[in-house]
Amino acid sequence: MNKVVAGAEEAIKDIPSGATLMLGGFGLCGIPENCISAIVKKGINNLTCISNNAGVDDFGIGLMLQGRQVKKMIASYVGENAEFERQLLSGELEVDLIPQGTLATRCMAAGYGMPAVFLLAGIGTEVAEGKEVRNFNGKDYLLEEAFDADFAIVKAWKGDTMGNLIFKGTARNFSPMMAMAGKITIAEVEHLVPAGELDPNYIHVPGIYVHRIFEGKNYEKRIENRTVRKKI
Repeated sequence: MNKVVAGAEEAIKDIPSGATLMLGGFGLCGIPENCISAIVKKGINNLTCISNNAGVDDFGIGLMLQGRQVKKMIASYVGENAEFERQLLSGELEVDLIPQGTLATRCMAAGYGMPAVFLLAGIGTEVAEGKEVRNFNGKDYLLEEAFDADFAIVKAWKGDTMGNLIFKGTARNFSPMMAMAGKITIAEVEHLVPAGELDPNYIHVPGIYVHRIFEGKNYEKRIENRTVRKKI
């Protein structure tokens, strides 16, 4: 099975309007920049996006928000995006804010084929409204359903032609769990190498989870907030 595609445009060509997408990244780290740019260019809309955050106004998912391509955002943190705030307050954008650990676990559950998990996070808060609560050994737990994503889109440091992926540093973040969870998983990588070149001991996502892979280009790798100490 040939998993290598020519580029981002080919990788996302069958993503329709109305799809549910998982998008890897944490802040501005590990964002699938090439695929997001291709989605923006394609102009599909009415999308549900599952991601830790919504990027910033002119980068990442923020570009999709600018083009009014996102119908619903499921995320943990969205504080750096003014356009997101505007759309939320105006009622243009449906938003589901959930605890970060819950987001990660619901991704994991989808990858493991589990329909739902019981979690402590959210008990006694607005997060629990309308959800089943069950008591185990004297503690209440909240039923959280696994995500159901049509596509998972991630960015890795290195991958091979069989789809095996290695992430570098904090760019690993949510991507391995999301790669396991999508019905179709698309991976863009900084370095694409022949099958067999990666050390199996360092592979974070086995190729069985990846359906399409390509070598990306022109990565900006932005830093969200740079803080340096003053010279003494």
